[in-house]
Amino acid sequence: MLRSVFRLSRYCARGPLYPQWGLPPASSLCSPGPSLYGRPYSSDPSPANRRVVVVGLPNPFIWCRTRIYFFLIRAYFDKDFNVAEFTEGAKQAFTLVSKLMSERKFEELENLVTNETIRDVQEKCTLLPDNHRDALAASSDDIMYSTTGDVAIYYDDNGRKFVSILMRFWYLTYADLPDENLEGTKVFQVVVGDKNVKDTKRLLTANYEFRREFTQGVKPNWIITRIEHPKLLD
Repeated sequence: MLRSVFRLSRYCARGPLYPQWGLPPASSLCSPGPSLYGRPYSSDPSPANRRVVVVGLPNPFIWCRTRIYFFLIRAYFDKDFNVAEFTEGAKQAFTLVSKLMSERKFEELENLVTNETIRDVQEKCTLLPDNHRDALAASSDDIMYSTTGDVAIYYDDNGRKFVSILMRFWYLTYADLPDENLEGTKVFQVVVGDKNVKDTKRLLTANYEFRREFTQGVKPNWIITRIEHPKLLD
């Protein structure tokens, strides 16, 4: 039985990749300091014509507390642990796994996602209409913002050590989704060149929980233990 030792909340970070996901580095956005975040929408050949601004007000107490606990991970579990690198790797995992789910390639999720979670999302995806499945997939360019939602350190009765980190993502999609089914989501009008020609993209959220065993001798791989796409995979 696992028992929780530390729990903490909300953190922003940025950085390069974790190799097990096999993807090129995703573009970074998240930063904990400023309260205003902006980025050009990079898939447009003229990035200056597209810009989405995300406003955030980080809680200083939570931000500082989270930093302390990430320090504890480095001090007692892995001196090479880097929050920035983990965040970048989590983004890459999110884009890869969300694409595989959208394409119903569940067998390719093995070793990336726990078997229990694969069975859960496969059951839910089989019930989704095509437009909802399309909305699951997120490219690196469409990730507008990411942050940690919760972090926990666990020991089991055999002395095995685990860390789990919940990542939250906000991403844009062109998928045709009816407003009445996604109440509370945001819709952006993105201007492309001519101000009279607009593309509509919707801002969706996703929560992915990552777990790694830090017991000596165990491979240093993260695996996804929970996948949530609110309003899509309910």
